[in-house]
Amino acid sequence: MKRPIRKVAVIGSGIMGSGIACHFANIGVEVLLLDIVPRELNDAEKAKGLTLENKAVRNRLVNDSLKASLKSKPSPIYNQKFASRISTGNLDDDLHKIKDVDWVMEVVVERLDIKKIVFEKIEKYRKPGTLITSNTSGIPIHQMNEGRSDDFQKHFAVTHFFNPPRYLKLFEVVPGPNCSQEVTDFLMMYGEKFLGKTSVLAKDTPAFIGNRVGIFGIMSLFHQVKELNLTVEEVDKLTGPVIGRPKSATFRTVDVVGLDTLVHVANGIYQNCPDDESHELFKLPEFIDKMMENKWLGSKTGQGFYKKVVEGGKKSIQALDLDSLEYRPSKRAKFATLELTKTIEKVIDRFKVLVKGKDKAGEFYRKNFAAMFGYVQNRIPEISDELYRLDDAMKAGFGWEHGPFQIWDAIGIEKGIELMQSENIPVANWITEMVASGNKSFYSVKEGAKYYYDIPSKKQAKIPGQDSFIILDNIREAKTIWSNSGASIQHLGDGVLNVEFQSKMNTLGGEVLQAINKGIDLAETEYDAVILGNQAANFTVGANLAMVFMMAVEQEYDELNFSVKYFQDTVMRLRYSSCPTLITPHGYTFGGGCELSMHADKVIAAAETYIGLVEFGVGIIPGGAGSKEMALRASEGVLKDDVKLNKLRDYFINVAMAKVATSAHEAYDLGFLKEHKDLVVVNKDRQIATAKRHAIQMLQDGYTQPVPKEVLVYGQQALGMFLVGTDSLEKGHYASEHDKKIANKLGYVMAGGDLSEPTVVSEQYLLDIEREAFMSLMTERKTLERIEHMLKTGKPLRN
Repeated sequence: MKRPIRKVAVIGSGIMGSGIACHFANIGVEVLLLDIVPRELNDAEKAKGLTLENKAVRNRLVNDSLKASLKSKPSPIYNQKFASRISTGNLDDDLHKIKDVDWVMEVVVERLDIKKIVFEKIEKYRKPGTLITSNTSGIPIHQMNEGRSDDFQKHFAVTHFFNPPRYLKLFEVVPGPNCSQEVTDFLMMYGEKFLGKTSVLAKDTPAFIGNRVGIFGIMSLFHQVKELNLTVEEVDKLTGPVIGRPKSATFRTVDVVGLDTLVHVANGIYQNCPDDESHELFKLPEFIDKMMENKWLGSKTGQGFYKKVVEGGKKSIQALDLDSLEYRPSKRAKFATLELTKTIEKVIDRFKVLVKGKDKAGEFYRKNFAAMFGYVQNRIPEISDELYRLDDAMKAGFGWEHGPFQIWDAIGIEKGIELMQSENIPVANWITEMVASGNKSFYSVKEGAKYYYDIPSKKQAKIPGQDSFIILDNIREAKTIWSNSGASIQHLGDGVLNVEFQSKMNTLGGEVLQAINKGIDLAETEYDAVILGNQAANFTVGANLAMVFMMAVEQEYDELNFSVKYFQDTVMRLRYSSCPTLITPHGYTFGGGCELSMHADKVIAAAETYIGLVEFGVGIIPGGAGSKEMALRASEGVLKDDVKLNKLRDYFINVAMAKVATSAHEAYDLGFLKEHKDLVVVNKDRQIATAKRHAIQMLQDGYTQPVPKEVLVYGQQALGMFLVGTDSLEKGHYASEHDKKIANKLGYVMAGGDLSEPTVVSEQYLLDIEREAFMSLMTERKTLERIEHMLKTGKPLRN
C-alpha cells in the first residue's frame, strides 16, 4: 500500500513535541503543532489589555514552546527558514484540522488519563486510515488504545524518539496489540529512510529497549562507584571516548539530560518489572535521593554531579564528592590501564586490553562488563527476540560506538562468561547452548553482509534491511584492491571505486592524496567512477596540520610549497578527470575536506555535515583551492556586477570568519554546496550506496570530462572593498593586526590580485596566487604560534 506522508500533526509542543515537529520540517513535511489553551493571562497580556479569547493568547503556549526550541543550541532545525513548514494552533480551535493530515503524533505529558482524553478527542476528527502514534517512553500500549475504534487500533503504535530528535538516531517502533503488520513495516521503513534514524522494533515492555538497557547501565554504575570508591571524574574518564562513548560519558550526560528524567525512568522500571533479576539495582542509592531532595538536577538547576563556579572572575568546574555530598575542585583522572590503550586507534580493539588491567580501571571494566553482559543475555526474548536490536538501540540512543553484544564479541564469548562467573552472575541457557553448538561469536560477516546468532534456530542469520546500504566494515576485507598506510580503495561493483580515508581523524596527508590520485588513475583506465567515502565519526578534520607546522618550523619551504601544490593538483583532478567523481561528507568536514567537496562532480552530503573553510583559525588562508573556488562561485551565473561583488563580499566574510555550516542545508547558503547539483541524504548509512547509484546514472547519461572554467575577477575594485572592510575591523578592535594581514591576503586572492579592471582569468592563475599567499603566511611567527596553540590545545589563538 502506498502511504505518502505530506502533513503530520504533533499534539504537545514541549521540548520533545517541538523537536519532533522541527525534524519533520527538516525533511520537507508540513507540520501542524498543537497544544492546550492557557487558563489565565500572563502579565504581558494583561498589560496589552488582551483577553483569553484573543488568538495570540490562545496560541501562546505552542508559539512560546516552538520559539524557545528554535532558539536552543544545538539547533533542532537544519535551516531556520524550514520553520515556515510548521503551523501552530491549539486543541480547542484547531484540532479539526487533523482530518487533513496523514499521521497524528501524541507527545503530551506522561500520564495515562491525559493521553486517553487526547486520543478520544483525536478520534472525533481523525480520518480512517490515518497513522496515530504516541511518543511515550513506557506507558503500556494496550492501556492507551483501550476503548478506541478498530481502525484506530489497527493504525496505532508507539514511535519513540530520543531527545534531541534531530541528533539522536534511535527510533523505537512498538506496535499496539492490534496494529497491522503493514503499519509496523511502514513505520520501520519511514524512520530509517525518511527520518534518517535507526529503526528498532521493540516489544511493549517497560522502558522498551534503549532505556531499559541504558538506565540499567547507569544504575549499575551508581552502585559500582561506591563499591570501588571511584570519583565522578574517574567514572567519566572510564566511560567516555576511551570505550567509544560520548565525551559527556556518564555523570555529565545525566547532568545534561536531567537527574529527574533518569529517576523517573528508573522508578518506572523498578515499579513495573518486579521479576527483573536486577530489580534491586533500580532502587535509587542514598546519594541520588539526597540530590533529588536538594534539587541538584544538573544543567537545568545549575548544579548536579558538576557545577560551574566563578571565583575572582575565573570560571572553573567543581565535582560532587559522593561521600560528603559537597562540591570540590574537579580533579584530572588518570589510570595506567588507559595509558596502554593510547596507541590502539580502533575502540573495538581496546576492550581486550581494558579487562586485563591490573589497576582499579581494570577491576571497574571487569565488573561493569560482567554486569552488562549478565543483564542483556536475560532480556532476550523479554524485550526483543533478536540480539542485534539491543546493540542497535544502545548505539543509536545512547551514542555508544559498539553495543553490549559487540563488546562481548570483542572480549571473546568465553572471556565474557569468565567475567560473569567471577561476579557470581549465572550464564543464560541460550549462551551455554550457543558455545556448545560451536558458535564462537554473536556476529559474523559473510559475502559483504552481517549475520547475527539467531537463538531459536541456533544458527547465524542475516540481519535484514542491509540491501539499501553499503557498509564498508562488511566489505573492506573482500573488496579492497589497493591500500597504503593512510587509505584504501575498494571496488563496490559495477566499476565504481571507493577511496576510504583511514588516517588518524582522517587527516589529509600525503598517503590520502596518493590514494585519491590512485583511485582516479584506476577509474580512468580500468574502472569507471570514483567515490571518496568513509564511515568514521567524521569525514575529515582537514589537512595534516602537524606535518605542515613541522615543515614551516624547519623552514623546508620548497617541500611545503610542493605539498600545497600537490594538494591543489589533487583537488583540481577531482574536477577535471575523465571519470565521474563523487564525495560523501558527513560530520566534521573541515578545511581540505571542504575543498575536496567543492571540486567533486557531485556531493552526496549527510544532513548532519558540519562543513567549512576553517583555516583562518590557525592563521592561514585556504590553500588547497578553497580561496580560488569561492572567487569562482561568486562569479558564476548571469548576474549583474554589483550582485556578483556582493556575493564575493559575503563569501569573503564566510571564509574570514571561518564559518562552519551547522547542517548540509546551511552549507547551501554559505556557498560550500550547490543546489540542483549536490544532494543531501538524511541517513548517513545510505550515503555511499546513494553515491554509487548516482555514479552509475552519470555514466549511463554519457559522462564527459568537464571543460576548464574561467573566472571573472574584479581586481582593484574588489580589493579596495576588502581593504576598507579589514581596516575598519582593526580600528574598531574587532580584528588584530595579524587577523587583518590574513584577511588582506585572502582578499588579494579572491580579487584576482591588483588588476586595474575586471578580467577573466584561469583557475590556475588564482591557484598560483593562492599558494603564494598561503606560503607567505607560513613564514609569519604569529601564524606558527596559532598553529602550535591549536595542535596543543585544540583551540584557536588570537594574537
